[in-house]
Amino acid sequence: MMLDLISRLDYLVPFFQSPIGALLFVPFYALWVICLLPGVWISMLAGAIYGTWYGSLLVFVGASIGAEIAFLLCRTFVRPWLEKRFEKNQKINAIQEAVNLQGFKLVLLTRLSPVFPFSLLNFAYGLSQVSFRNYSIGLLGILPGTIIFCELGSFAGEIARFGEVIEKGGGFQVTFLRFVGGLATITIVWIFAFAIKRSIQVSSDSIT
Repeated sequence: MMLDLISRLDYLVPFFQSPIGALLFVPFYALWVICLLPGVWISMLAGAIYGTWYGSLLVFVGASIGAEIAFLLCRTFVRPWLEKRFEKNQKINAIQEAVNLQGFKLVLLTRLSPVFPFSLLNFAYGLSQVSFRNYSIGLLGILPGTIIFCELGSFAGEIARFGEVIEKGGGFQVTFLRFVGGLATITIVWIFAFAIKRSIQVSSDSIT
């Protein structure tokens, strides 16, 4: 379904290849992130249009801007609504506790892990106590995935071949990304377990 949506953008490729189109691709990607749409296909589109390195630069800038806008929205306008919505959600509370304890380390690791959706994390971190500075620096964790998916898009050459390239596994690059993401996920699980254990201990101490 998402690939079909990207395919409909095929007629815009000549425009995006122009200098003005490249400039507008950044806010376009930022809006894509804010709307909670998955970034894999649009990153591959950037690779097909601009090549691996230029595409990676545009994607990283656009994704960072979109992530920071989402974060700031959550810290201001939509925070009361989200806090009320997730007030009794133990998983969200555990994540917030872990982020409050680890800050930058956890932000960076979750950006490396494929288990945590990039766009949803932007809003989740807005509910935490992580600083805007650490949150922004943690976005560097998206660089490996950004470069690899842009490279896959460049290799595919055209939108019609995106699905074919993904189905073939993407070769060594995707395998390496999965390995790094797996290590990050294991570390995150350990951090969450520590945060939950500490939270339970604090609750027990307050009762006694």
